[in-house]
Amino acid sequence: MNREPFYITTPIYYVNDVPHIGHAYTTIAADVSARFHRMMGQPVLFATGTDEHGQKIQQAAESRGLTAQQLADQTVENFKKLWEVLGISNDDFIRTTEERHFKVVTAVFEKLLAQGDVYKGTYEGWYCVPCETYVPEAQMGEGKTCPDCKRPLEKMTEESYFFRMSRYQEPLLRFYEENPDAILPRTRYNEIVSFIRSGLKDQSISRTTLKWGIPVPGDDRHVIYVWFDALINYLTVCGYPDEEAKWKQYWPYVRHLVGKDIIRFHCVVWPAMLLALGVNPPRQVFSHGWWTVEGEKMSKSRGNVVDPFEMVNLYGKDAFRYFLLREVPFGLDGDFSESALVKRINSDLANDLGNLLNRTLQMIERFKGCTVTACGPVDPLDLEMARLASSTFETVRARMSEFAFDEALKAIWSFISRMNKYIDETAPWKLGKENDPRLDSVLGTLYQALIQIALMVAPFMPETACRMWNQLGLAGDPANALFEDYPWGFLPEGTTIRRDEVLFPRIDLKAWEEARAEREAKRNLLPDPGEHEAEVGVEEFRKIELRTARVLSVEPVPNASKLYKLNLDLGYERRTIVSGIREFYEPAELVGRDIIVICNLKPAKLRGVVSNGMLLAAESPDGKELALLTLDRPITPGSRIH
Repeated sequence: MNREPFYITTPIYYVNDVPHIGHAYTTIAADVSARFHRMMGQPVLFATGTDEHGQKIQQAAESRGLTAQQLADQTVENFKKLWEVLGISNDDFIRTTEERHFKVVTAVFEKLLAQGDVYKGTYEGWYCVPCETYVPEAQMGEGKTCPDCKRPLEKMTEESYFFRMSRYQEPLLRFYEENPDAILPRTRYNEIVSFIRSGLKDQSISRTTLKWGIPVPGDDRHVIYVWFDALINYLTVCGYPDEEAKWKQYWPYVRHLVGKDIIRFHCVVWPAMLLALGVNPPRQVFSHGWWTVEGEKMSKSRGNVVDPFEMVNLYGKDAFRYFLLREVPFGLDGDFSESALVKRINSDLANDLGNLLNRTLQMIERFKGCTVTACGPVDPLDLEMARLASSTFETVRARMSEFAFDEALKAIWSFISRMNKYIDETAPWKLGKENDPRLDSVLGTLYQALIQIALMVAPFMPETACRMWNQLGLAGDPANALFEDYPWGFLPEGTTIRRDEVLFPRIDLKAWEEARAEREAKRNLLPDPGEHEAEVGVEEFRKIELRTARVLSVEPVPNASKLYKLNLDLGYERRTIVSGIREFYEPAELVGRDIIVICNLKPAKLRGVVSNGMLLAAESPDGKELALLTLDRPITPGSRIH
């Protein structure tokens, strides 16, 4: 087997972010890759971490009365906790505020300065504070806005150190022409090569307008630009330049997984820096797409940001991991839908995988007293299953080398489906009743197939694979095994199976819809009491139309234990809203009350009832108390709230 080292990285994530589905997606993909290559017997280095310098961190810390370091120390824990929840097996977690990184950035800057690849000059341009980058006029959005975040740009002039990137335009083009797989998918390769051919300019790599960062060696009026600093983390992790054995082992085989919004930094600025250092550019940069939610762009204002902690709590880490990598080809944009996730759990995980394991173990228990026995007579169908297992693994191996996770999973599930069909074709329950000696061969074939399946799903769903392994009566954890140690034919005769709970219980769709409606109603009504929202201007606040409304009648929503349907008088019209306040109020307590309602929300359907608005209430920090916002004296329904 291939024993080539494998170094895989995620981007380092900005610590003023709350971890969301995008962070989870990249990191799960990197984790699956790392786990797979470990099982191939390759030396693996898997790194992730946090980007903790820059203007956004400084401003966010000041607004909270903290130092930038205090803010970074607090928020980095969100990412560490999420990686634990998601089962991420990273070998290193790099923080750009660490002393080891400070030393490497300083050494890189000094080397480039000494050889003339860094020089001091003056920079004037349009700067995006949130993205911490200057934007060329040709790339500006309408009204001098950032093409990425759409926010207004600021005109800035400052003394700056520059990286002489223009010097590396032709060497970089030659590298990509000789290594066409260095950027994937191919559309991104074409985009980057076209950009380089249009001409590279020297890059400003220092700032005098902030202090939160690594000082320029010998000139501490300047702080090294956050992107220049952050990119170097990949060298820090593998020991550059002092741990020569380590970085020479891993660096030639480095692969970066990044979102498409930061591909130019990773495929233009970064490899040019490496060429200047005399170090090979990354073996591969793979740029994946973005996620929408139910067809809409994720945003805090829409309230549709997918919380990975919540998804794992509701559905389990393995189901969430499986869904993200199975639902969408890696490299394309995807749409996240909870209903699609539930369907995958019921069909792929419960019906297909769980059913295959359960049926097989039931028959070994019933006919063989839970003991795995040697194969009986083997016929061509059994040999066909053996060949299919081998060809499936080869397909998985090939697809994993291309980061085509969905195709690898399709191949595994095609094999699972074929083995379920094999049960129907061979009818082992009939063979058992007739004491047919062929039963041993059929059950042995199924048992061996399940060993191969457990191994192949282990990188994607390590917890599920371990549960399968234990039920098959095998010792250890398949995620720590090598594929080559369990070839087809590995049949530990005399092993005792340990049938346990089903892998994935089917989700009752009716109960799920009710529970989800209640969650949505509560989420819409009650924001997290521990969080503070971003500041808004008066004009933004005025967009929210608040009016008084009189409650005319209240009805429980059928099959929803926490929802009420409230019929309201707004003076100028009658309206219905759905609210999750049923556990706090009886209908008689609400009828006749004057309450406050947000009137200009988009309608939403909850448990089949269209809700046109949202009432306002206060909730205690522990969520056990709730009080409606009402008026201290009567007023005409529909009156505006100012």
